[in-house]
Amino acid sequence: MAKITKEQLENVVKTNKELEDTVLEIGILESKKHGLLHKVAEVNKVLEEQKVELEKQYGKISIDLKTGEYTEITEEA
Repeated sequence: MAKITKEQLENVVKTNKELEDTVLEIGILESKKHGLLHKVAEVNKVLEEQKVELEKQYGKISIDLKTGEYTEITEEA
């Protein structure tokens, strides 16, 4: 049976391993991305709940997140 050279085989095996490692890394990153997207949704939900509570107490306001100062938001008729 005919064979490629040892050097050619080593190169193909090395390149194939690099491809497999890269595909595996993509899978790991996609899994992390999925988890982080769920976390973003959870944090957004908590933030919306906090906004509702603040609006109940202060009405519609705009908050300076550095100082905690707020200004009322007036709706135009």
